[in-house]
Amino acid sequence: MSADPGEIALLAALAFAGSLVFGVTGFGAALVIMPLATQFVALPFALALYCLMDLANSARIGLENPRRAVRAEWRRLAPMIVAGTAAGVTLLVNLPRRAGMAALGAFVVLYSIYALWPRRSGARISARWAWPAGFAGGITSAVFGAGGPPYVIYLSQRGLGKEEFRATLGLTTLTSISTRVVAFLATGLLSDLRVWLYALGVVPAAWLGLSLARRIYLAVSREALMRAVAVVLLASGASLLARALA
Repeated sequence: MSADPGEIALLAALAFAGSLVFGVTGFGAALVIMPLATQFVALPFALALYCLMDLANSARIGLENPRRAVRAEWRRLAPMIVAGTAAGVTLLVNLPRRAGMAALGAFVVLYSIYALWPRRSGARISARWAWPAGFAGGITSAVFGAGGPPYVIYLSQRGLGKEEFRATLGLTTLTSISTRVVAFLATGLLSDLRVWLYALGVVPAAWLGLSLARRIYLAVSREALMRAVAVVLLASGASLLARALA
């Protein structure tokens, strides 16, 4: 087992940036990190490493104010998250590297376009949309390390207050990432000792990003930050897609 200090520092810097976004918005760390991290390390290694970071971050955010979470929404999402994660891990272990990179790039590009597209607030959607949202989030969590977008799209259309939305999303994300960790342990993706060694550098950097995010949350609007992040995602996703298809 060998570790490259420069590589650890680079991956820790990405963890800091991704966690900064996560701390302000409640999701989005993997969308920032994965397109860049996979330029330097293999997708399965990156997914395993940042899965540990996500677990640490989501535990810290998800347990901030659990009493404000709307448990009925969480109960609708949780079973489908488990089913989607199982399907996603099955796909991940059988997915060729180039295909995985192309799929990740396409996913990030499509989400960034969705985030940038102007739209009006619509009517409250049916609770039945929790089933496809939970299943889709479980799949994207396992395959791309990014289950947040389907959960955000669903919960943002359920008429929740700001604090209810953040608390419910935090609890849902914690459930999603915990399920992913169990699945990765079962399939051996977390059996590489280098993953745990690199995590010693990545997790502290991530928590530093979360600490700074609290100050930014008070100074910058969530909407402005997400627009800026979407532009970065569009560029990084397009680069990853071009690299995979070259």
